[in-house]
Amino acid sequence: MSKKNYTAADIKKFAQEENVRFLRLMFTDILGTIKNVEVPISQLDKVLKNQMMFDGSSIEGFVRINESDMYLYPDLNTWMIFPWESEHGKVARIICDVYNPDGTPFAGDPRGNLKRALKDMEKAGFTSFNLGPEPEFFLFKLDENGDPTLEVNDKGGYFDLAPTDLGENCRREIVLELENLGFEVEASHHEVAIGQHEIDFKYSNVLEACDNIQTFKLVVKTIARKHGLHATFMAKPVFGINGSGMHCNMSLFKGGENVFYDEAGEMGLSDTAYKFLAGLIKHARGFTAVTNPTVNSYKRLVPGYEAPVYVAWAGRNRSPLIRVPESRGLSTRLELRSVDPTANPYLALAVLLQCGLDGINNNLTAPAPVENNIYVMTEEERKAVGIVDLPSTLHNAIKELRQDDVVKDALGGHIYTNFVEAKKLEWASYAQTVSQWELDQYLEVF
Repeated sequence: MSKKNYTAADIKKFAQEENVRFLRLMFTDILGTIKNVEVPISQLDKVLKNQMMFDGSSIEGFVRINESDMYLYPDLNTWMIFPWESEHGKVARIICDVYNPDGTPFAGDPRGNLKRALKDMEKAGFTSFNLGPEPEFFLFKLDENGDPTLEVNDKGGYFDLAPTDLGENCRREIVLELENLGFEVEASHHEVAIGQHEIDFKYSNVLEACDNIQTFKLVVKTIARKHGLHATFMAKPVFGINGSGMHCNMSLFKGGENVFYDEAGEMGLSDTAYKFLAGLIKHARGFTAVTNPTVNSYKRLVPGYEAPVYVAWAGRNRSPLIRVPESRGLSTRLELRSVDPTANPYLALAVLLQCGLDGINNNLTAPAPVENNIYVMTEEERKAVGIVDLPSTLHNAIKELRQDDVVKDALGGHIYTNFVEAKKLEWASYAQTVSQWELDQYLEVF
């Protein structure tokens, strides 16, 4: 997307010229769910003066009922008119930061928390942290009641064309709508599993990229519904096939210079890149609860389905956690392959940035790359070269998070406390549920 610097006067002009009738004030809760307060355009002046209030006690992980008043401060550069019209006229959105009544940023706002991490990045001497996400999703048919099924509408595979890829028309319309909204879509294709798709859009600064991820999810679900389909970003909706990831391609810049690139460095990487990489490796087990935040996330992180299981890095090898794609120069980047699209992007990237900065600030040394297929290595062989596993369950991931001070500090006290509490409740609910697998295994035997 092109760089914007909108003023309040610009927003008023756009709203009038395009006959916008309603405005959605969007923000994200701790679990990554998009929330919004919709107001008629007659309230625009109030919005632009940061006077729009909402009840924070009704939002997951925000505040208690006795301290519920919160304010939405719009980021004017996120003004966007949705390409689909309601019967009452055009609808626009502005993404907002959440503030306390005293005018201070709310510590539980994930987007505000990412901004806090970016200030630490600037103190370390860098000007931009760029992200190129690769979100995957499934398209399932709806039943006669409009509820989602697990029935796919294609039998396509990786990069397949129609007629096996019957989701192509839906995916094509998603791409067109994204481009209408200003996205620069770089690739769109069927993924490995049946019913699975991927749309990649060009990297941008991390705040804009996270805004784009949230907008992307909304567009995908909206267009899928028009085609009689349900789009889900659930990590592993179907047993026995690949799950959905959201590989994160990350790079640090200083001005116009990609500081991860060094023509004379080993593999064309700079010392800064290796230190950032070392920070990611060191904290991988600690940040996994944030990058893979659901019980279901860990059904994807198993051997045999291309998702990473082991904490290691490599160049061409795709079995480790982190890969270094071959592009160099301005395109030099580290690709973290464990993240899935259920992650709150603002929290995940704040944590990843702070882990990388920890590697830079403390001159951490990256381990040697592992170019062998880790999936065929024995446990003893992995142990001999220092490869450890990612946490195998959400329960174990939360235990690792609680022991990692860098990740905890990256979340901040408010978000950390509420995130862990929510995930403990999620795990307890799952652990107490009797599944169909248990009934199949034990009901007749015992």
